[in-house]
Amino acid sequence: MINVIYEDNHVIVVEKPRNIPVQVDSSGDTDLISMVREYIREKYDKKGNVYLGLVHRLDRPVGGLMVFARTSKAASRLSEEIRKGNVEKYYTALVHGVPKKHGVLEDWLLKDERTNTTTVVPEGTAGSKYAKLEYEVTDSDGRDSQVYIHLYTGRSHQIRVQFASRGYPLIGDMRYGRQEKGRIALFASGLSFIHPTLKEKMSFSLEPDMKLTKNE
Repeated sequence: MINVIYEDNHVIVVEKPRNIPVQVDSSGDTDLISMVREYIREKYDKKGNVYLGLVHRLDRPVGGLMVFARTSKAASRLSEEIRKGNVEKYYTALVHGVPKKHGVLEDWLLKDERTNTTTVVPEGTAGSKYAKLEYEVTDSDGRDSQVYIHLYTGRSHQIRVQFASRGYPLIGDMRYGRQEKGRIALFASGLSFIHPTLKEKMSFSLEPDMKLTKNE
């Protein structure tokens, strides 16, 4: 059963479960778009195809807030807001190490489509994209830390790569961090956007499904 946070005739905000792909991939596993479409079809007794516009993504192992458009007009307007940087996305992560209390991370990132990995590269590198985030350390046990992140740009694996490149890999990140078991400690905990028809700012938040485990 999908957790619907908000819905109207134009948008639907849901909690993406962890380890569910946002859209159909080579795994053949049930994807989030199909789940939301089925929810709408059953609730409103829709016949035929159910329109659902994808305007942003979350990595498969990451859970948290996502907004979908229920009309093509809403999809166009939300996509434009994202392009302009007007959609605010916030994340909670657990990282190894203790970064300074507050920081702004800016890098140029290059994605390798063959390996689906992203690396920090020098500015001006062909194909690279600018990436920016701001974070605040909200808890620490002296060994690991919890950080609250405002993501300004939505690059592939951005949060994971930017923290790992500075020696603070996310807990449970097998790709960019340590070879440790467990799920990746990253959760999309906040989302704000201008409603495509009401023109009002809407803000949503969820309590992260993880927390720092402290040794007493």
